[in-house]
Amino acid sequence: MFWNIYSVSLTILAAVALYWLGPKVIAAFRRFDDENRARIENERADRRDAAAHIRHTLGVASEQVEDILEVAESDPRTGMMVTRYIFEGVRYGSRAEAENIRAQKIGDIARGFYRELPAALAARRSGERLG
Repeated sequence: MFWNIYSVSLTILAAVALYWLGPKVIAAFRRFDDENRARIENERADRRDAAAHIRHTLGVASEQVEDILEVAESDPRTGMMVTRYIFEGVRYGSRAEAENIRAQKIGDIARGFYRELPAALAARRSGERLG
């Protein structure tokens, strides 16, 4: 009799959990499927785009550079609240100035990748591994 009550209780608990978590699990699977379809479509589009490697290189470089922080602080001269933008520990007065410095940093990283690419390809052709 104990096993029968145990199995019924477990079945009811599983049904309640499925009722509560079912829509969340289904939504997570749908999001995963949508992201996967979008990734596959982007890969197809990249095969037709001659400059896709540049976009991917800039994307990877952008991931390696920190984001710009927006901070509200009082101006030491006027005492009024102003917005400052911080990138790599340096404060900038405008977002455009900080974005420009960030873009230069991303460009430097991407150019460095392309400078190292011939040596990496040569090593790959000869069977060596870098790193």
